[in-house]
Amino acid sequence: MDILGCKMNDRITINPAICHGKPCIRGLRYPVENVLEWLASGMTTDEILADYEDLERADILAALSYAARLTHIKRVELLTA
Repeated sequence: MDILGCKMNDRITINPAICHGKPCIRGLRYPVENVLEWLASGMTTDEILADYEDLERADILAALSYAARLTHIKRVELLTA
């Protein structure tokens, strides 16, 4: 998927030696889940960029795109105990 001229694979990386193999932003120690939690808590993109200067706007868009792709499933089934 193309995000502002960059491939999502260039922005979202998975390395077992970084953050226990969780998907991260550009190999930095910013898991995608953290970026999504910041957005869900009400932080704006500009607030995140101000607080974390090594992140870029395209990183945040890549995190959103990654999350959107994870929801591309045919159906959800409830697990029974």
